[in-house]
Amino acid sequence: MSIIYLETLINADIQCVFDWARNIDLHQQSTSKTHEKAIAGRTSGFIEENETVTWKAKHLGVYQTLTTKIISMDKPNQFTDEMQKGAFKSLHHQHIFKKVDGKTLMIDIFEFESPLGFIGKLFNTFFLKNYLRNFLLERNRLIKDTAESAPTTISKEIVIKIH
Repeated sequence: MSIIYLETLINADIQCVFDWARNIDLHQQSTSKTHEKAIAGRTSGFIEENETVTWKAKHLGVYQTLTTKIISMDKPNQFTDEMQKGAFKSLHHQHIFKKVDGKTLMIDIFEFESPLGFIGKLFNTFFLKNYLRNFLLERNRLIKDTAESAPTTISKEIVIKIH
């Protein structure tokens, strides 16, 4: 099992950051390099507990699909998604939010395991962990930039326009 741990300090209200982090439209914008698109389940707006989303994206030159489900949510403190179907042997992503001196600390704990046993472990160590870390950092940069430039709270009607 590989684990990626990231902390992002955001100068915005915890509820605002929590909502941007679970916004399907913003996620699609942050993953434009991989042409990621929500194709089934919740495909726009704010994902909620027990909802699923199926993503289609081009990673490593190959189109893949991945279905995740929000298995727990405690607004605005945390939500966790887990792979239901996809290329990984397992994938579990905790999103944790804490108030810190008037700002929000967003914590990602991203655990994954590739198939193919020993070969999968080597692939994780020498390539995939860094690839996924950069993927998450790009997502977090957009959440930070958006939350810091957005109003204090966001409406359920806000939809990000994808160019």
